[in-house]
Amino acid sequence: MPARTRSAKSRPRNPGSQGALRQLNQQRIVESLLTGGPSTQAELARITGLSTATVSNIVKEMESNGLVDTSPVTSSGRRALSVRLLDSGSVAVGVDFGRRHVRVVITSLGYEVRAEEALALPLGYAAEDGLVVGAELLDRLLEENGIERPQVLGVGIGIPGPIDRRTNTVVVGAILPEWVGVGLTDLERHFEFPLIIDNDANFGALAEVTWGENRGVRNLVFVKIGSGIGSGLILNGAPYGGHLGITGEIGHTPVSDHGLVCRCGNRGCLETVASISIMIELLGRGSPVPVTTADIVRRGLARDPATLRVLDDAGTAVGRAIANMANMINPEVVLIGGPLAALGDIILEPVKRGLVRNALPIVGETTAIRMSSLGDRAEALGAAALVLQQPGVHPH
Repeated sequence: MPARTRSAKSRPRNPGSQGALRQLNQQRIVESLLTGGPSTQAELARITGLSTATVSNIVKEMESNGLVDTSPVTSSGRRALSVRLLDSGSVAVGVDFGRRHVRVVITSLGYEVRAEEALALPLGYAAEDGLVVGAELLDRLLEENGIERPQVLGVGIGIPGPIDRRTNTVVVGAILPEWVGVGLTDLERHFEFPLIIDNDANFGALAEVTWGENRGVRNLVFVKIGSGIGSGLILNGAPYGGHLGITGEIGHTPVSDHGLVCRCGNRGCLETVASISIMIELLGRGSPVPVTTADIVRRGLARDPATLRVLDDAGTAVGRAIANMANMINPEVVLIGGPLAALGDIILEPVKRGLVRNALPIVGETTAIRMSSLGDRAEALGAAALVLQQPGVHPH
């Protein structure tokens, strides 16, 4: 069923009555579940400010009315009851465009993946061509899973580049230069749904605190190492977008005064020494065939000396840039995402080294650095999560 927005007609006639208060408290619980996904009753009490007894009573009523289901879990070593919104038929869609792929995820209100698929795209594809492929893939997934278009609450679209929120347009600096100038109206023409667009790393950060093993972390940095290097920020429990929406551009942090000229126009940016594009260039010198990202992962796991040296240098540089960010915002967790995730500690250890060497000692010692728990799905899942978190989205 499609979402509805709260209106004067749907508000209780007597806002001071016990029934009205109960309805408002139930809505707070629903909105918390939409925002954070399945949660224990104790977590719901903490987030909503309601007493545990009130939450328990409302959850029982919601379960009897078919709005939620509950299941026993272990939280902080104690038995607890997890609460999840039941599928009302409404869905959210997340779409992630990368340099060589498009991924579409369809999720329920209860944060369950209904459908998911990724397709390869040619290097240097035109934005228009990518939008056609993405829209057709979404239409096919909806049809194959028996989902009607009115059931779609909205579509979140992640793009690897900065987006000016004043105009909802991709600006110079995108890893996909073919997307510069593309705006919300271009996307709406193809997808024909309510749309939200954002940088892919921002969506990756949101996914980690709603879908991943880092649910509940209030200060988190998600760093995506790919053809470019970007980061998304969760500060005080909420995504941080800054003045224009252009935040977390860690790949354009200068690390060398005499380095290569970056695509952004500056010299010696982090991307010029630590992106996968640079790794491919370094490892491909003298090679009769082009080196791929998969080759870097395979050779790294096989302990190839040249590959390990390139990864070590890149990881240390990324860690140094993260240290500058950590000194400023003091995150609890920094997560490394992107296509190199399968390397695990091979890339993680030099990143940690770079952080500890360059951060304040207390910051370096208390900032956890881990690999993303969601792999290459993070950006699309985060895009769907942001759709679910829009005001007015709730089940009938």
